Amino acid sequence: MQRVHVNRYAAGLTLAVLALLPQTTASQGYPNPYRIAEGWAQLPNGRPMGAVGKTVIDPDGKHVWAVVRCERLEDQARFGDECRDSKTDPIVQFGPDGRVVKTFGGGMFIWPHGIDVDKDGNVWVTDAVATNRTPKGDTRGQIVVKFSRDGKVLMTLGTPGEPGSDAKHFTSPSDVAVAANGDVFVADGHGNDGNNRVVRFARDGTFMKAWGKSGWGPGEFHSLHAIAIDSRGRIFVGDRGNNRIQIFDQDGKSLTVPWTQFGKPSGIAFDNKDQIYVADSESDDVQNPGWEEGIRIGDAKSGWVHSFIQFPWGDPRTTTGNGAEFVAVDAEGNVYGGEPAPKRLQKYVRVRP
Repeated sequence: MQRVHVNRYAAGLTLAVLALLPQTTASQGYPNPYRIAEGWAQLPNGRPMGAVGKTVIDPDGKHVWAVVRCERLEDQARFGDECRDSKTDPIVQFGPDGRVVKTFGGGMFIWPHGIDVDKDGNVWVTDAVATNRTPKGDTRGQIVVKFSRDGKVLMTLGTPGEPGSDAKHFTSPSDVAVAANGDVFVADGHGNDGNNRVVRFARDGTFMKAWGKSGWGPGEFHSLHAIAIDSRGRIFVGDRGNNRIQIFDQDGKSLTVPWTQFGKPSGIAFDNKDQIYVADSESDDVQNPGWEEGIRIGDAKSGWVHSFIQFPWGDPRTTTGNGAEFVAVDAEGNVYGGEPAPKRLQKYVRVRP
């Protein structure tokens, strides 16, 4: 009898421990403490919302910067070059009320994708256009541009219109993140034909180093889609094609086993309480069976997921690419999702602690 009692206790303890471990299956069971603020983002003069790329919060903790890809093109064949023929400004700053404060960048990009704002308020934007989407002779794309907060070009990394994999070239750079000391980290490689590497530059644009290649092992990537820096200075890379987040120090040393508990990561952000927010716009029964699209929220130190903003309109049976592909969180804990396919900038208001 004693043996049975011990075994039952051990089994119960095992289950309790497993319940505390980071989830490796879909996160539908987590609570959602948010509600949608319908119609929050409002473009001026009746401008329809184009595909929304990455979103990020201004250093003031209130204003929201977003990539809005020019025209609202309904032709699915144009997904990937929406700004090719447009002079409309794709870089947009929204006020806390959802109204536009300023715009800039018209005509400079073919497919603006990633964005970050450094501590001085400068705005960094990537053009991740694929090489086969670049018109012959076009000198745009394959760059990261640093703007002043008023839209003046201050620096360009990469060689416009020229893909490559050396210190002066990118191939479809997905995202950019700027560290507290001003160093710049670029997730270089959107899609399977990208470079699948992280590139580090000094604040003056001097190339420092690069790490990564195509593959499935530690420090290897497939379609790295997001890059973000937490309060400890760690580099988080959304290795979307491999369904995982990889974490490095700023010299490219791997710090932990990859995190798979956040689904198929497209966007990564952190709040002022060391919580991590991960947007998953791709999980479905084709690309990542058993998972659902949405925004998973957890502890940035342990990686334990505790909340899930489920995308309510997706069809998990097909490869839809709906929902938030990018995510940001303001100083009050409100969450913003950039949704390219539905063409929405969604605001989620926290309603429960």
